[in-house]
This record gives sequence, structure tokens and C-alpha cells, in this order.
Amino acid sequence: MSWLAWIVIGALAGWLTHMAVHAGVGLIGNIVAGIIGAFIGGWLFTQFGMRGVTGFNFYSLGVAIVGAVALLFMVSLAFHRKTRAETMGS
Repeated sequence: MSWLAWIVIGALAGWLTHMAVHAGVGLIGNIVAGIIGAFIGGWLFTQFGMRGVTGFNFYSLGVAIVGAVALLFMVSLAFHRKTRAETMGS
């Protein structure tokens, strides 16, 4: 898949994830989260015996969204643990 297709899929996945989770980090952050999410989603799907990102299609967009949601979930867990630890320590 071309770089432009990755950016478009990433942008769409990041924007849709932002709309669902309300945890966006701006346009560039959403694109990055979507692109990284495509890799994470592809890895997760292959672990369960399914296809990962296959090209510029709705299935790949869904894979990228699942990965972006997983990424934002992991980031929010790490962020909340850090703030809880800081609050308890002070």
C-alpha cells in the first residue's frame, strides 16, 4: 500500500476513533494514532487468525480503527496510572 493510502486510512481511522473515544490529539496526532493503529490492529487480527490490513478498503479501515482504539486505551491506562501515582505520592 502506498504512503498516501496509509496516511488517508490513518487519518480516517484516527478521526473516527476520536469521534468514538473523544481522546484525539489534533489532526497530526489522529493521523499518527490511525497509522500506528493500523499496525497494531493488523498484528492483533493476525494473532486471532484473521487478515490484517489488506489495502485501501473498509475492512482495513476497521482494522485500523480497532488498533487505534487499542492504542488510545493503552495510552490512557498509562496516563491515568501516572497521574494516580503522582496524586497518591503528594
